[in-house]
Amino acid sequence: MTVNYNSGKDLKALLDERGLGMRKKYGQNFLINEAVRNALLDALGAGTGDEVWEIGSGLGAMTRGLLDRGARVTAFEIDPGFTCLMEELFRDDDRLILVKGDVQKTWRERPPAPFLFGNLPYNIGAALLAGFIEEKRLFRRVVVMVQKETALRMAALPGGPCYSSFSVLCRSRYKVTPLMTIKGASFYPVPKVQSRGVLMELSVEEKDPYPGIFYPLVRSLFSVRRKTIKNGLQIFLFSRIIKGKPVRSTDEAGGAAREILHLAGIRENERAENLGLAAFVSLAGAAQACGCMGDAALKGSLEKSNDCRQ
Repeated sequence: MTVNYNSGKDLKALLDERGLGMRKKYGQNFLINEAVRNALLDALGAGTGDEVWEIGSGLGAMTRGLLDRGARVTAFEIDPGFTCLMEELFRDDDRLILVKGDVQKTWRERPPAPFLFGNLPYNIGAALLAGFIEEKRLFRRVVVMVQKETALRMAALPGGPCYSSFSVLCRSRYKVTPLMTIKGASFYPVPKVQSRGVLMELSVEEKDPYPGIFYPLVRSLFSVRRKTIKNGLQIFLFSRIIKGKPVRSTDEAGGAAREILHLAGIRENERAENLGLAAFVSLAGAAQACGCMGDAALKGSLEKSNDCRQ
Protein backbone atom coordinates (compact mmCIF):
# COMPACT_ATOMS: atom_id res chain seq x y z
CA MET A 1 0.00 0.00 0.00
CA THR A 2 1.21 3.50 -0.80
CA VAL A 3 0.03 6.61 1.01
CA ASN A 4 -0.02 10.14 -0.40
CA TYR A 5 1.32 12.03 2.61
CA ASN A 6 1.08 15.35 0.74
CA SER A 7 -2.72 15.48 0.52
CA GLY A 8 -5.07 16.06 3.41
CA LYS A 9 -7.92 14.86 1.21
CA ASP A 10 -6.21 11.53 0.53
CA LEU A 11 -5.30 11.05 4.19
CA LYS A 12 -8.89 11.72 5.22
CA ALA A 13 -10.11 9.19 2.65
CA LEU A 14 -7.71 6.58 4.05
CA LEU A 15 -8.85 7.26 7.61
CA ASP A 16 -12.51 7.07 6.59
CA GLU A 17 -11.88 3.81 4.75
CA ARG A 18 -10.34 2.27 7.87
CA GLY A 19 -12.91 3.73 10.23
CA LEU A 20 -10.31 5.89 11.94
CA GLY A 21 -10.71 9.44 13.17
CA MET A 22 -8.59 12.29 14.49
CA ARG A 23 -8.58 12.57 18.27
CA LYS A 24 -8.30 16.07 19.64
CA LYS A 25 -6.90 14.85 22.98
CA TYR A 26 -3.86 13.43 21.13
CA GLY A 27 -3.15 16.70 19.32
CA GLN A 28 -3.06 14.99 15.92
CA ASN A 29 -2.06 17.06 12.90
CA PHE A 30 -0.33 15.51 9.89
CA LEU A 31 2.43 17.50 8.19
CA ILE A 32 1.41 17.36 4.52
CA ASN A 33 4.00 19.85 3.20
CA GLU A 34 6.76 17.71 1.65
CA ALA A 35 9.22 20.61 1.42
CA VAL A 36 8.89 21.32 5.15
CA ARG A 37 9.25 17.63 6.00
CA ASN A 38 12.48 17.44 3.97
CA ALA A 39 13.84 20.63 5.54
CA LEU A 40 13.26 19.24 9.02
CA LEU A 41 14.87 15.91 8.10
CA ASP A 42 17.86 17.78 6.67
CA ALA A 43 18.22 19.71 9.92
CA LEU A 44 18.18 16.46 11.93
CA GLY A 45 20.95 15.04 9.78
CA ALA A 46 20.33 11.36 10.60
CA GLY A 47 21.57 8.97 7.95
CA THR A 48 22.51 5.37 7.25
CA GLY A 49 22.54 3.27 10.40
CA ASP A 50 21.71 6.13 12.78
CA GLU A 51 19.28 5.36 15.59
CA VAL A 52 16.37 7.81 15.83
CA TRP A 53 13.51 8.15 18.26
CA GLU A 54 10.39 9.53 16.58
CA ILE A 55 7.66 10.89 18.84
CA GLY A 56 4.15 10.74 17.39
CA SER A 57 4.62 8.81 14.15
CA GLY A 58 0.98 9.23 13.10
CA LEU A 59 0.56 7.50 9.74
CA GLY A 60 4.29 7.42 9.05
CA ALA A 61 5.10 10.41 6.82
CA MET A 62 8.25 11.34 8.72
CA THR A 63 8.94 7.69 9.50
CA ARG A 64 9.10 7.00 5.78
CA GLY A 65 11.45 9.95 5.31
CA LEU A 66 13.77 8.73 8.06
CA LEU A 67 13.84 5.18 6.72
CA ASP A 68 14.46 6.41 3.17
CA ARG A 69 17.57 8.16 4.51
CA GLY A 70 18.82 4.91 6.00
CA ALA A 71 18.01 5.54 9.66
CA ARG A 72 16.81 2.95 12.14
CA VAL A 73 13.67 4.26 13.85
CA THR A 74 11.98 3.67 17.18
CA ALA A 75 8.58 5.27 16.69
CA PHE A 76 6.26 6.09 19.60
CA GLU A 77 2.55 6.32 18.80
CA ILE A 78 -0.38 6.48 21.23
CA ASP A 79 -3.30 5.97 18.82
CA PRO A 80 -4.06 2.21 18.52
CA GLY A 81 -5.75 2.68 15.15
CA PHE A 82 -2.70 4.43 13.73
CA THR A 83 -0.32 1.79 15.11
CA CYS A 84 -2.32 -0.95 13.39
CA LEU A 85 -2.09 0.91 10.10
CA MET A 86 1.62 1.58 10.65
CA GLU A 87 2.22 -2.14 11.18
CA GLU A 88 0.57 -2.80 7.82
CA LEU A 89 2.41 -0.04 5.99
CA PHE A 90 5.87 -0.94 7.32
CA ARG A 91 5.54 -4.70 7.91
CA ASP A 92 8.47 -5.52 5.63
CA ASP A 93 10.95 -3.04 7.12
CA ASP A 94 12.87 -4.44 10.08
CA ARG A 95 14.54 -1.07 10.70
CA LEU A 96 11.37 0.17 12.41
CA ILE A 97 10.41 -0.60 16.02
CA LEU A 98 6.90 0.61 16.85
CA VAL A 99 6.25 1.41 20.52
CA LYS A 100 2.55 1.53 21.30
CA GLY A 101 1.02 3.71 23.99
CA ASP A 102 1.70 7.00 25.76
CA VAL A 103 5.33 8.00 25.19
CA GLN A 104 5.44 9.60 28.64
CA LYS A 105 4.93 6.13 30.11
CA THR A 106 6.99 4.05 27.65
CA TRP A 107 10.17 5.96 26.81
CA ARG A 108 12.09 4.89 29.92
CA GLU A 109 11.84 1.26 28.80
CA ARG A 110 13.65 1.88 25.52
CA PRO A 111 17.41 2.03 24.95
CA PRO A 112 18.74 5.55 24.23
CA ALA A 113 19.36 6.90 20.74
CA PRO A 114 21.54 9.79 19.51
CA PHE A 115 18.74 11.47 17.53
CA LEU A 116 15.24 12.63 18.50
CA PHE A 117 12.58 13.77 16.04
CA GLY A 118 8.94 14.58 16.48
CA ASN A 119 5.84 16.56 15.75
CA LEU A 120 5.19 16.82 19.48
CA PRO A 121 1.61 16.99 20.75
CA TYR A 122 1.20 20.57 21.92
CA ASN A 123 -0.23 19.57 25.29
CA ILE A 124 2.82 17.50 26.31
CA GLY A 125 5.72 18.95 24.28
CA ALA A 126 7.39 21.04 26.97
CA ALA A 127 6.84 18.49 29.73
CA LEU A 128 8.27 15.68 27.59
CA LEU A 129 11.43 17.59 26.68
CA ALA A 130 11.87 18.72 30.29
CA GLY A 131 11.53 15.11 31.46
CA PHE A 132 14.22 13.94 29.05
CA ILE A 133 16.63 16.61 30.29
CA GLU A 134 16.01 16.23 34.01
CA GLU A 135 16.22 12.43 33.82
CA LYS A 136 19.40 12.67 31.71
CA ARG A 137 18.02 10.98 28.59
CA LEU A 138 20.02 13.18 26.26
CA PHE A 139 20.24 13.20 22.47
CA ARG A 140 23.10 14.42 20.32
CA ARG A 141 20.70 16.20 18.00
CA VAL A 142 16.99 16.99 18.32
CA VAL A 143 14.53 18.41 15.80
CA VAL A 144 10.97 18.92 17.00
CA MET A 145 7.86 20.75 15.91
CA VAL A 146 6.18 22.47 18.84
CA GLN A 147 3.65 25.19 19.49
CA LYS A 148 5.10 28.61 18.68
CA GLU A 149 4.88 29.74 22.32
CA THR A 150 6.85 26.68 23.44
CA ALA A 151 9.52 27.36 20.82
CA LEU A 152 9.81 30.96 22.01
CA ARG A 153 10.34 29.78 25.59
CA MET A 154 12.96 27.25 24.51
CA ALA A 155 15.10 29.90 22.81
CA ALA A 156 14.34 32.87 25.09
CA LEU A 157 17.13 34.94 26.63
CA PRO A 158 17.26 36.51 30.12
CA GLY A 159 15.05 39.56 30.50
CA GLY A 160 12.75 38.63 27.63
CA PRO A 161 8.98 38.11 28.05
CA CYS A 162 9.19 34.39 27.19
CA TYR A 163 12.16 33.60 29.44
CA SER A 164 11.26 30.87 31.93
CA SER A 165 12.59 27.92 33.90
CA PHE A 166 12.05 25.87 30.72
CA SER A 167 14.43 28.22 28.88
CA VAL A 168 17.12 27.59 31.49
CA LEU A 169 16.40 23.86 31.43
CA CYS A 170 16.87 23.63 27.66
CA ARG A 171 20.02 25.75 27.66
CA SER A 172 21.51 23.75 30.51
CA ARG A 173 22.17 20.96 28.00
CA TYR A 174 21.52 22.19 24.49
CA LYS A 175 22.22 24.94 22.01
CA VAL A 176 18.72 25.91 20.84
CA THR A 177 18.15 27.22 17.32
CA PRO A 178 14.73 28.14 15.86
CA LEU A 179 14.38 26.68 12.36
CA MET A 180 11.14 27.91 10.82
CA THR A 181 7.56 28.91 11.46
CA ILE A 182 5.27 26.31 9.92
CA LYS A 183 2.02 27.67 8.55
CA GLY A 184 -1.26 26.03 9.45
CA ALA A 185 -1.91 25.12 5.81
CA SER A 186 1.07 22.76 5.99
CA PHE A 187 -0.94 20.47 8.27
CA TYR A 188 -4.07 18.36 8.04
CA PRO A 189 -6.24 19.21 9.81
CA VAL A 190 -5.21 22.85 10.10
CA PRO A 191 -4.26 23.55 13.75
CA LYS A 192 -5.61 26.55 15.62
CA VAL A 193 -2.14 27.54 16.81
CA GLN A 194 1.12 28.26 15.00
CA SER A 195 3.96 25.75 14.97
CA ARG A 196 7.71 26.12 14.85
CA GLY A 197 10.54 23.76 14.10
CA VAL A 198 13.39 23.85 16.62
CA LEU A 199 16.89 22.38 16.47
CA MET A 200 18.62 21.38 19.72
CA GLU A 201 22.30 20.40 19.65
CA LEU A 202 23.84 18.80 22.72
CA SER A 203 26.35 21.18 24.27
CA VAL A 204 26.86 19.76 27.78
CA GLU A 205 27.53 16.03 27.76
CA GLU A 206 28.73 15.41 31.33
CA LYS A 207 26.44 13.12 33.31
CA ASP A 208 26.14 15.38 36.37
CA PRO A 209 27.41 18.87 35.49
CA TYR A 210 25.20 20.71 37.99
CA PRO A 211 24.60 20.50 41.75
CA GLY A 212 21.63 18.36 42.74
CA ILE A 213 19.83 21.49 43.90
CA PHE A 214 20.06 23.15 40.46
CA TYR A 215 16.81 22.16 38.69
CA PRO A 216 14.51 22.35 41.75
CA LEU A 217 16.00 25.75 42.60
CA VAL A 218 15.45 27.13 39.09
CA ARG A 219 11.83 25.90 39.00
CA SER A 220 11.11 27.37 42.42
CA LEU A 221 12.59 30.79 41.66
CA PHE A 222 10.63 31.13 38.41
CA SER A 223 7.41 30.16 40.18
CA VAL A 224 7.75 33.51 42.00
CA ARG A 225 9.58 35.31 39.20
CA ARG A 226 8.21 38.75 40.12
CA LYS A 227 9.72 38.57 43.59
CA THR A 228 13.32 39.56 44.27
CA ILE A 229 15.81 36.72 44.15
CA LYS A 230 16.34 37.07 47.90
CA ASN A 231 12.63 36.61 48.66
CA GLY A 232 12.30 33.80 46.14
CA LEU A 233 15.30 32.02 47.60
CA GLN A 234 13.91 32.47 51.10
CA ILE A 235 10.67 30.75 50.04
CA PHE A 236 12.66 27.90 48.49
CA LEU A 237 14.82 27.40 51.58
CA PHE A 238 11.98 27.33 54.10
CA SER A 239 11.57 23.75 55.47
CA ARG A 240 14.62 22.49 53.58
CA ILE A 241 17.66 21.05 55.33
CA ILE A 242 20.69 23.35 55.55
CA LYS A 243 23.86 22.34 57.37
CA GLY A 244 22.11 19.25 58.67
CA LYS A 245 19.11 21.04 60.19
CA PRO A 246 15.67 21.90 58.78
CA VAL A 247 14.93 25.60 58.31
CA ARG A 248 11.96 26.34 60.56
CA SER A 249 11.57 30.13 60.47
CA THR A 250 11.54 32.94 57.95
CA ASP A 251 14.45 34.54 59.80
CA GLU A 252 16.56 31.40 59.34
CA ALA A 253 15.56 31.18 55.66
CA GLY A 254 16.34 34.86 55.16
CA GLY A 255 19.75 34.54 56.74
CA ALA A 256 20.60 31.50 54.64
CA ALA A 257 19.38 33.29 51.49
CA ARG A 258 21.65 36.28 52.15
CA GLU A 259 24.63 34.00 52.74
CA ILE A 260 24.01 32.08 49.51
CA LEU A 261 23.57 35.24 47.45
CA HIS A 262 26.78 36.68 48.90
CA LEU A 263 28.73 33.54 47.97
CA ALA A 264 27.22 33.55 44.47
CA GLY A 265 27.92 37.26 43.95
CA ILE A 266 24.30 38.05 43.10
CA ARG A 267 22.45 41.13 44.34
CA GLU A 268 19.54 40.56 46.70
CA ASN A 269 17.18 42.73 44.65
CA GLU A 270 17.85 40.89 41.37
CA ARG A 271 15.07 38.79 39.82
CA ALA A 272 15.12 35.28 38.36
CA GLU A 273 13.85 36.48 34.98
CA ASN A 274 17.07 38.48 34.51
CA LEU A 275 19.56 35.75 35.43
CA GLY A 276 21.40 33.66 32.85
CA LEU A 277 22.45 30.03 33.08
CA ALA A 278 25.84 30.85 34.64
CA ALA A 279 24.20 32.82 37.44
CA PHE A 280 21.84 29.96 38.28
CA VAL A 281 24.78 27.54 38.33
CA SER A 282 26.63 29.86 40.72
CA LEU A 283 23.54 30.17 42.88
CA ALA A 284 23.07 26.38 43.05
CA GLY A 285 26.77 25.91 43.82
CA ALA A 286 26.59 28.44 46.64
CA ALA A 287 23.46 26.77 48.03
CA GLN A 288 25.22 23.42 48.02
CA ALA A 289 28.31 24.95 49.66
CA CYS A 290 26.03 26.20 52.43
CA GLY A 291 24.77 22.67 52.99
CA CYS A 292 21.46 22.92 51.12
CA MET A 293 20.47 19.50 49.81
CA GLY A 294 19.11 18.57 46.40
CA ASP A 295 15.70 16.86 46.25
CA ALA A 296 17.11 13.32 46.08
CA ALA A 297 19.44 13.91 49.02
CA LEU A 298 16.68 15.67 50.94
CA LYS A 299 14.34 12.71 50.43
CA GLY A 300 17.01 10.27 51.58
CA SER A 301 17.77 12.36 54.65
CA LEU A 302 14.11 12.58 55.61
CA GLU A 303 13.61 8.84 55.08
CA LYS A 304 16.62 8.13 57.29
CA SER A 305 15.26 10.51 59.92
CA ASN A 306 11.86 8.78 59.82
CA ASP A 307 13.51 5.38 60.15
CA CYS A 308 15.30 6.55 63.30
CA ARG A 309 12.01 7.56 64.90
CA GLN A 310 10.33 4.21 64.29
